[in-house]
Amino acid sequence: MDRPSAIVGASGYIGGRLVEALLADGGAPRLLGRSPDALRRRWPAAYVARLDVTEPDTIGSALAGTGTVYYLVHAMAAGEAGFAERDRAAARAFGAAAAGAGVKRIVYLGGLGSTDDQLSEHLESRQETGRLLAEGGPPVLELRAGMVIGAGSASFRMLSDLVRRLPLMVTPRWVATRSQPIAISDVVSYLIRAAEVPLAGDHTIVEIGGVDVLSYREMMRRVGAARGRRPRIVTVPVLTPRLSSLWCGLVTSVPTSIARPLIDGLRNETIVRGDAAVRMFPDVQPVGFDQAVDAALREATT
Repeated sequence: MDRPSAIVGASGYIGGRLVEALLADGGAPRLLGRSPDALRRRWPAAYVARLDVTEPDTIGSALAGTGTVYYLVHAMAAGEAGFAERDRAAARAFGAAAAGAGVKRIVYLGGLGSTDDQLSEHLESRQETGRLLAEGGPPVLELRAGMVIGAGSASFRMLSDLVRRLPLMVTPRWVATRSQPIAISDVVSYLIRAAEVPLAGDHTIVEIGGVDVLSYREMMRRVGAARGRRPRIVTVPVLTPRLSSLWCGLVTSVPTSIARPLIDGLRNETIVRGDAAVRMFPDVQPVGFDQAVDAALREATT
């Protein structure tokens, strides 16, 4: 009998979308998180157990009997200060406990960014988490993505709120940085198929992205067009991540503590540089940016 899959981070936006997709396809994933009562209220028929990645004693028993485990937690949600160290400690403990519990595979969603660049603390932490999960744990398939286009994505909410609330934006140079955003529906498709694709080693990295490679400035213009707006964008030479995050905290729904690491990461290009996704996931055909935005805006109104 096949072991059930488990989702750590089901209460988050991406985790929740994955749960819904698996249930709709007849699956029965185990939902593991710090607040099991909240998970039971949302999915009363699902198997739920308590697991807190910051409490190693809770991990092994919750993972017992599972096959593929989706690791979709991020310590930045608890606040900016110390998130990298929290993620580091959690990844080490989780990998070791997963190996001890006999887990067959960890599927982890990390972040794009070339190791040739000086990555921001946020992007470096996302990639370090994948490495640490694989060091002492079962085989890891790490999907690396840039901005996820969906109503509940913090990066997209920040972008959409800026366009909706500001007719004139004074922006720093990072608005020229190239990115390869991806629709939430495509992220979920990759995650589902990641449980079955063959792996060649202990740590397989697959970069995923949508069809379009765009600057942040172009994304703002396109989201503005989708909202029936034409924001004026003026770029200035100096605007620090701290000032940018304070500005975003004032005019968007994303807290400053989360906006700052996200904005700091915008200095790095986040584009797909290899063909692993095409080779390993030939049946996933990512959509373009405009189609992803239309779907996100519809989702936000339902």
